[in-house]
Amino acid sequence: MLFFLLAPLADDFIAFNLFRYITFRTGGAVMTALLIGFVIGPRLIAWLKRKQGEGQPIRADGPETHLKKKGTPTMGGLMILIAAIVSTLLWGDVTNPYLWIVLFVTAGFGLIGFGDDYLKLTKRNPKGLSGRLKLVGQVVIASVAAIWIMSITREPVATGLAVPFFKDYLGQLGLLFIPFAAFVMVGSSNAVNLTDGLDGLAIVPVMIAAGVFGLIAYLVGNVIFANYLQLHHVPGSGELAVFLGALIGAGLGFLWFNAPPAMVFMGDVGSLSMGGALGAVAVITKHEIVLAIVGGLFVLETVSVIVQVASYKLTGKRVFRMAPLHHHFEKKGWAEPTVVIRFWIIAVILALVGLSTLKLR
Repeated sequence: MLFFLLAPLADDFIAFNLFRYITFRTGGAVMTALLIGFVIGPRLIAWLKRKQGEGQPIRADGPETHLKKKGTPTMGGLMILIAAIVSTLLWGDVTNPYLWIVLFVTAGFGLIGFGDDYLKLTKRNPKGLSGRLKLVGQVVIASVAAIWIMSITREPVATGLAVPFFKDYLGQLGLLFIPFAAFVMVGSSNAVNLTDGLDGLAIVPVMIAAGVFGLIAYLVGNVIFANYLQLHHVPGSGELAVFLGALIGAGLGFLWFNAPPAMVFMGDVGSLSMGGALGAVAVITKHEIVLAIVGGLFVLETVSVIVQVASYKLTGKRVFRMAPLHHHFEKKGWAEPTVVIRFWIIAVILALVGLSTLKLR
């Protein structure tokens, strides 16, 4: 909104020329979202405590150390959503359709997460919404977003699949792009959701991935950088850097209150929306495969659950002491901060590997 209002004044007031630069507005989005998080955080947490009473239900079969977390409110992801969306609308180019697609996915998945969290609290049941209902809702939202992306992206990039390390390859998916794009968004959303199980565990890898994709979006959206790095240019996608900057700022604000011992949990309203947002950005920038590398920690957590369930159903035996993977290491005796920090290190390493794909072509 500031871009729409102030950038046209640059010819008369040179200082307003800054609002034409995505980098400046991304920095502004980071700081604004962070400030919003700091301002509304205490009030939101106090309100959630009053409304939730006993807080998020704790799994009876979970690690024993989690029992002391009883009474901690959940749905702190509302803080992230409010800060990120308000900051994006303030600093982003509101005429950019890609920005609205990502906001649509973020808000839509957040609404599903809100319903899930609400049922967990009101029914005092850790399961919340049925898995089938959540999946149907996510698929519908992601499919609409995929069709929207196809309609505004130029060919042959619109339905293409880029592969890291191959500069000229762009596989054409045709109408299969819709289920593929939906799979990326839904898969990313649920992968982040599965990772969100310890204080600070999910939010930092999300911010790391957002930082990487903020750079990717900026480069892909700039024809000069895209040609130099031999990336597939997607005009207008650079504006997503503003949204991802807002997501980083909102994440930092949330982490202030989520750092061990957490004052509030993210809840599905936060994890589902952030994962879906990352998936949507990856689809728009044609870096879906790179998302699997940068978000490799989320992939590992998801695979651990799939392996655990499949092994138990087929053989009656469990591969891990508990799934997702972070609980396995807790059961082995690792302290929660040890698990969290080591997983952060893995996320940083995977992010660096993902960044290397931009040049190794």
